[in-house]
Amino acid sequence: MIKGVMFDFSGTLFRIESVEEWFATLGSALDALTPAEHAECARRLTEYGALPGGPPPLAAPPGWYERDVDAARHRAAYTAQTRAALLPALGPERTEAWATELYQRHMSPTAWQPYPDAEAVLKELRRNAVPVAVVSNIGWDLRPVFVKHGLDAYVDAYVLSFELEIQKPDPRIFRTACELLGHAPAEVLMVGDDLPADGGAVALGCAFHQVDPVPVDQRPDGLTAALRRVLES
Repeated sequence: MIKGVMFDFSGTLFRIESVEEWFATLGSALDALTPAEHAECARRLTEYGALPGGPPPLAAPPGWYERDVDAARHRAAYTAQTRAALLPALGPERTEAWATELYQRHMSPTAWQPYPDAEAVLKELRRNAVPVAVVSNIGWDLRPVFVKHGLDAYVDAYVLSFELEIQKPDPRIFRTACELLGHAPAEVLMVGDDLPADGGAVALGCAFHQVDPVPVDQRPDGLTAALRRVLES
């Protein structure tokens, strides 16, 4: 029987805005670009995986897969990708300013949207006294995102890689979450979009339910299937 649930954050409960929307938040500063340069920057930002929570880089730089164990490392990794993606013609001063502003933007609660069924699923788990933990590989405090969207009341614990200095799929991060939920791993379901990372919970004895990290308007009920699995266990 499943008595507790762990959820991943990005691509599971929430989805970040698109690269194009993210880049557009620079506003009037983008007037310095021609339409062709604007499009090229957006393309390169996608290719370099510069948006945290967005598409991964086509070619991962050294240390990329360890970026989530430390807040400073996370910031350095993503701002470096942004600087590399922006066109050299912008100049170093403007490139640095934009990299900083874009990194700050991705941490804004307004940059994230919950999946359509996230609130209903979390509410139903709470109604059935099933505790919930958010387990995320991340370099910043995501709690304000849940507060902004009114979902914090349904989360019992946050287990964040940069706070523990451990990241998925390390079994220790899942064990920490299970302990906070008060249930043995065999009684806990991990719900996530990343099989190598989130699926690491299986090594500890947890069940795993995979969802597709598509845009929110393309996945109306991906979490509802996980809820059914819990309630029918």
